[in-house]
Amino acid sequence: MTVGSAPNAGDSADAGQRVAERVVAQMLEHDEFSRWLGVEVTHISPNAATLRMTVRPEMVNGFGVCHGGIAFSLADSALAFASNAHGRLTVSVENSIRYPAPIMPGDVLTASAVEERAGGRLAFFTVTVRKQNDDVVALFTGTVYRTSREHVAGDQDGGRHSERRPQAAGALRAHEESESAT
Repeated sequence: MTVGSAPNAGDSADAGQRVAERVVAQMLEHDEFSRWLGVEVTHISPNAATLRMTVRPEMVNGFGVCHGGIAFSLADSALAFASNAHGRLTVSVENSIRYPAPIMPGDVLTASAVEERAGGRLAFFTVTVRKQNDDVVALFTGTVYRTSREHVAGDQDGGRHSERRPQAAGALRAHEESESAT
C-alpha cells in the first residue's frame, strides 16, 4: 500500500493515515471475496482508495466478456475501503454503475475511489475503473452511511475489534438499535 499523506502534513495526518492502513488491512484480512477477486490495494488514505486486479477466464460471461458483477465488485470493494478508512464503521446504502466499454479476460483493472462530498452521516463517492490502456470501463457512484462505531478503538480492545465482524445490514441495524436505546 502506498501512503496518502503529504510530507510534513503533521501528526494528525500521520495518525489518520495509520488508521486508514490499519482499518483496510483488518477489512481485507476478513474479505474472502476481495481476495478471490485477486484485489491488490495500491493506495489508501482517509476517504480514498485505489485497487488493482486482473480479470481471469472464470470471470467472463457467456459472451466471452467480463461479467459486469466483477467490475461492480471491484468498485464496491474500493468504495468499502475508501469509506471506512477514516476509522468509523461505514455501510453502503445505494450504489450504481455504468459500463462505457467492455472488459476482456487478461485486462488489468484499476479502481480509484474518492469521496466527493460528505455531510452528517452520509458521504458520496465516485469510483472510476480503468483498464491497463487507461480506458474507462466502469463509472460507479456510491452513497454510504457513517455510523458512530469506531473500527479501531485505539488500543482499548487490544486489536480484538476485528473479531466482531457483523454483515453491513446487521451492523447498521445494531447501530440504529443502540442509538435509539440512548
